[in-house]
Order: sequence, then structure tokens, then C-alpha cells
Amino acid sequence: MAKIRTALIGCGAISGTHLPALQKLENVEVISVCDAKEDRAKARAEQFGIPEYTTDWKTYLTRNDIDVVHICTPHYLHAPMAIALLDAGKRVLTEKPIASEVKDAEDMIAHAHGRLGVIFQNRYNQASQIIKEAIADGRYGKLLSLRAAVNWHRDANYYTSSGWRGKFATEGGGVLINQAIHTLDLLLYFAGKPVSVRGSVSTDVLYDTIEVEDTAHGLIHFENGLMANFYCTTVYGTDRPVEIELIFEKATLKTDAETLREIKDGTETLLCRSNATGPKAYWGTGHEVLFRDFYKQVEENKPFWIDGESAIPVLKVLKAVYKASETHGEIIL
Repeated sequence: MAKIRTALIGCGAISGTHLPALQKLENVEVISVCDAKEDRAKARAEQFGIPEYTTDWKTYLTRNDIDVVHICTPHYLHAPMAIALLDAGKRVLTEKPIASEVKDAEDMIAHAHGRLGVIFQNRYNQASQIIKEAIADGRYGKLLSLRAAVNWHRDANYYTSSGWRGKFATEGGGVLINQAIHTLDLLLYFAGKPVSVRGSVSTDVLYDTIEVEDTAHGLIHFENGLMANFYCTTVYGTDRPVEIELIFEKATLKTDAETLREIKDGTETLLCRSNATGPKAYWGTGHEVLFRDFYKQVEENKPFWIDGESAIPVLKVLKAVYKASETHGEIIL
């Protein structure tokens, strides 16, 4: 069977997660990488044995030997790149967020025609799947409440060395859109359709370096009556594993990154343990599993389930937090 021919735009940090995961897929061949900085594109190509590199992503628009393009660029570039590639007939898989602004995401959806995928790999984690099944089958009774906490550390150099982070025009926000978005997405994945948001944002430490928030908290109301509290910051002293807690009628489930514990009748039971290792263990895994699923849909010419419609609700929620922080009121979604 012919391999699916893939290109990647954006040879920064996250490409170092994409490329090794792609190399494990038997049905995929990465034939080109692109970056505005030629030295980065060349380095990635040499590192992973990719036959070609370029600094001009627009050359991909007219190439018949490219089926899928991964977008790993700064947030503000997701929409214009994706729309052009989709209009050229390519399949597109973009990193989170789908876009930096809701209007841009809506434009991407309008051009997608079943060919857009968005990376929310934490939905594939074993802990996430167990939680999702428990909610669906009612084994613990009714779900009553949810909370999440993201306590990570990002120093000034993280922002100043990038050229785009820390600015609303290019990042679209701070901790909410860049670090906490995966966790907020899981809250929506578990709880359902969000209908309103309250919350606030602040820049508690890096106020002389960035214009976006480094700390945020909020409350999400859902159509089914559930509420979810969240807190996130990038000014903690270290990178703690993401915490999510779900209170059911008959038990409580708690995650610590991808490790999941059940507390029931005073007894704590380990349901699954995280397999993540190394310096990013607090962040989790899942790209390879998501890629395998995505490319299976490409082979079968089917839409990917984490598409624009699936990815835009969390963007609307986090953008509503900014508005709620300004107005000190509830924002209806």
C-alpha cells in the first residue's frame, strides 16, 4: 500500500514531538519540513532523515506529492495556513489552539470540508478514556462536579526567546490558550456543552515581560447543569502534573497527569498509571495514538473526529474568560 505523504510546517519545539511519532507509523512518509528559519528546517530534516526542507510553505499548495500537512507554527499563523492548504485540497492537522481568535477558527471550519484535524491528544490518554466511559455507563452514579488545576513554570526567557509568545497579536493569550487549553478541553470533553463562563486573568509575575496573563481561574456552567472550576498558572515554582477531579454520587476520580485513582467508600484504588517519562512527564503523552487514528481516517477518506467543530468550544470558553475578567460578569456562550 502506498504511504501517505506528509509535510510539516514549523520546526520549533513541538515538531520534536511530531516527527518521531510520525516515524513510527508504517503508513506515513514525511517528505518535507518547513520553517521560516532555514537553519531550523535543515536541522530537523537532518535529525530525522527527511529528504527535503524549505523556508516557503506556500510551495506545498501546488504539490501533488503531498497529501497531509502538519501545522506546528505560532498560533496566529494556524488559520491563514490551514485555509490556504485546505483550499488546495490538502488534509491538515494543526496543533492547538485551532486558531488564536474565534472568527479565524470559524473561517477554518467553513473551508474544511471534512479535511481538518486539531490536536487534543490528551483525549486519548487511558485516564481520559476511563473517565469518559465511567460517565457514559453511570458506574459511579451521576456526575456532580469537576475541577482542574494546572500549576506550571515558564520563565521570562521562554517568552522573550520565541519572538511570538507573550503577545496577544501572535499568541492570542497566555496560560489559558497555550498551557491550560488541553485541560480545559478535557473538562468540556467530560462535562458536555458549555453555556456560560465567569472568571478572571492576571499577570502576577511577568508583568514587565509579557502582555498576556500568567494566571487565570474560572467557573464553567454546562447545559446539563454541571459546573467546573479551574485554576491555571505558569508562575508556580516547578511543573506539577495536571490535576483533574470528578465528584460522582458514589465515588471520586482524581488524575495526576495520566495517573487515575478512584476513591470509593474510603478506599483509594489505582485505575491506571502514567507511562510518561522524562522532563515532559507532567505534560502527558498521546500524539502517536492520535496520529495513528488520524491517518487511519485519511486512509479511509473519512473526517477526523477532533475537527474544527470539536475544537472551537474550548477556544470560545477561554476567550470568554478574558471578557469576563474585563466586565466582572458572566459571559453567555
